[in-house]
Amino acid sequence: ATDLPDVASIVEIREPWIEGEIVVPKPYVGAVIQLVSSKRGIHKRTSYVDELAVLTFDAPLANLLTDFYDQLKSVTSGYGSFNYELAGYRAEDLVRVDFYVAGEMVEALSVMVHRSESVSLGREIVAKLKDVIPRQNFKVALQAAIGGRFIAREDISAYRKDVTAKLYGGDVTRRRKLLEKQKKGKARMKRFGQVDIPSEAFTVMLRRD
Repeated sequence: ATDLPDVASIVEIREPWIEGEIVVPKPYVGAVIQLVSSKRGIHKRTSYVDELAVLTFDAPLANLLTDFYDQLKSVTSGYGSFNYELAGYRAEDLVRVDFYVAGEMVEALSVMVHRSESVSLGREIVAKLKDVIPRQNFKVALQAAIGGRFIAREDISAYRKDVTAKLYGGDVTRRRKLLEKQKKGKARMKRFGQVDIPSEAFTVMLRRD
């Protein structure tokens, strides 16, 4: 996704589509059609053979690469089978969503998605990143952006260490100085610090809700 040229120079973006076929018992037809629609799929026809239904549809390949098969098994209680073949490329309104951790873009997380899904995906991913990136000694901003315009944000709050825990009595002045020193130290770490991103952060794209 990071190899995408400048938007101003792009006439159109095409993405691969597939023609798919799903075979399920008749009671699961409605759930399968709903699942296909959620992946921007287009239901073409349904035929029946005894107690089985055969659903034929077109869909963008990218929307089926993550967890479509697992979702199909879930909505059909394990009875659904799926096969497909490539059916050419179609011009679509695709955008690149970039993700930033503490102000730094993480190129490995950039992804191409349909514009209609970009905001929801951005919000979903930054929320998941918040769950897997450990807290730091400074607040960490997690942001999603399209073309430099931010569309989603979550913040990981900083660890708060009680630097006054060893103070006894009512030395308010010293306590205030220690807290101010801590605040300045966190600001300096935020400016110069780097966030270690665990490997789990790079697999959140494979687990879509």
